[in-house]
Amino acid sequence: MNTAIEKPLVLITAGPTREAIDPVRYISNHSSGKMGYAIATAFLEAGYPVVLVSGPVNLTLTNPNLTTINVNSADEMFAACKAYFASATIAVFAAAVADYKPAEIYINKMKKSASEFDLKMVKNVDIAYEFGQVKTNNQVAVGFALETNDEEQNALKKLYKKNFDLIVLNSTQDNGATFGFDTNKITIINKDFVFRALPLKSKAEAGRDIAQAALKLLKTNTDQTINQIQLT
Repeated sequence: MNTAIEKPLVLITAGPTREAIDPVRYISNHSSGKMGYAIATAFLEAGYPVVLVSGPVNLTLTNPNLTTINVNSADEMFAACKAYFASATIAVFAAAVADYKPAEIYINKMKKSASEFDLKMVKNVDIAYEFGQVKTNNQVAVGFALETNDEEQNALKKLYKKNFDLIVLNSTQDNGATFGFDTNKITIINKDFVFRALPLKSKAEAGRDIAQAALKLLKTNTDQTINQIQLT
């Protein structure tokens, strides 16, 4: 008889999005996806089933417990994530989703003519915010804040606006961190204003730190729920 307890599902976003201008041009960013993939690896190593919704990256990850959904745009990423909102116990929003997209996608390639042109942009869906609106007390949401200035203040604003349980702060001011590097320097912040600043380390190690922080919080929430049930 198999008495193994099935571990809860983890939803992770990673990499950039590409917002099309025409069939051959797009707007994107420098995200490599390495941090998101490292977090996915950490959860997989711990035996958790993972759904990884990935923007276009030069990375591959295989595991029997892994489901990878490849997307390009923010709208595609949102649609893929939304299908798992209700079933994911932990959600980690590590993707660098474009804040804006072209208001119009040209059907044919734009031809070079005038010396300049205007490109109207509209806001993209905020995937993490949308999850935060429907998140239950039994779910843990982890977000990221990549900042260039007023790092802690901006991270805290994002933590509460998007209903995150934890937010991972990193700064463009730190050498060897952020986009493209195999290392990262992060600070993990929770809603109790506890700041856990970690030294520069490999993204694999940072990924394990983030996974462990989310799992620790999940256990705390679960224990509190059990105690409340027992008291009623």
